[in-house]
Amino acid sequence: MTPDVIKPSLTIRLCGPRGFCAGVDRAIQIVVLALKAYGAPVYVRHEIVHNRYVVEGLEAKGAVFVEELDEIPAEHRAQPVVFSAHGVPKSVPADATARNLFYLDATCPLVSKVHKQAMRHQRLGRHVILIGHAGHPEVIGTMGQLPEGSVSLVETVEDASVWEPPVDPDNLGFVTQTTLSVDDTAGVIARLQERFPALQAPAADSICYATTNRQEAVKQAAPGCDLFIVVGAPNSSNSKRLVEVALKAGAKRSLLVQRASELDWDEIGTIGTLGLSAGASAPEVIVDEIIAAFKERFDATVDLAITTEENEHFLVNRELRSLELTVADMAFVNGDQAPPPRV
Repeated sequence: MTPDVIKPSLTIRLCGPRGFCAGVDRAIQIVVLALKAYGAPVYVRHEIVHNRYVVEGLEAKGAVFVEELDEIPAEHRAQPVVFSAHGVPKSVPADATARNLFYLDATCPLVSKVHKQAMRHQRLGRHVILIGHAGHPEVIGTMGQLPEGSVSLVETVEDASVWEPPVDPDNLGFVTQTTLSVDDTAGVIARLQERFPALQAPAADSICYATTNRQEAVKQAAPGCDLFIVVGAPNSSNSKRLVEVALKAGAKRSLLVQRASELDWDEIGTIGTLGLSAGASAPEVIVDEIIAAFKERFDATVDLAITTEENEHFLVNRELRSLELTVADMAFVNGDQAPPPRV
């Protein structure tokens, strides 16, 4: 009889909050409910959220992802097209209207809030500084709310040190992308305020609650971790920021992982404490998958590292609210966890 292999001990510090935020949950629910209401195909412009697993799960249900509206065949123009959670420039719904397309906007309400803050600055005659990452869909969407030339993008403290305003430096306002590093963004804002003392802040913080909460949880859990894993996609801004936050907070190593199959066990080696979190567009079923993979190789104990409870829920579009959303509808991302109440 072969003796049992003794597994090395491992403590997994599982962060909370982690994973889906209310805006991501809402966006995925909109696609799922649209498929129930109107049947396949439902078109989605751009990835609904930055997670390949989620996109493939929706494709299996009948969603078709396109980059531009002209990819929708003429015979399917009566089918809905959903705009992603990241938001879109004003030109996109205008284009949809011109093409007689029926669209459902899944823009996160907190991204929409940033749009309104930017438009308020512009309406008050201020040149808008947007702190964010060039090329990110949310940045493209926010800049697309304003007339060309009325907004400037600043990415880093170095940018903030050399940027020159095209207008009166006493007439500036700023907003930020919702998924930035809280600490890094504070440095950029401080440099801008140092150079332009009259700089006007938005009426409320632009970085969303979910980004802040996930970063705070990682900061608390990371010290003393031999390895910190963040579940998320390489094009997910908030997930990449969590990797950086973990290293700055004291984790010896930090990795961004999309699936358990990506784990390089030789590289992981012998560890005693693992930190684990997930970006705001990473489904809980993959967190469970990662934990299961470690439990196969380690005598693992999961310790919850919870810094706050989140209870935010955003309503789906009015056209979809009468439809029932079941556990089975969302099982592809939530497992057997019930979807949040739609109140």
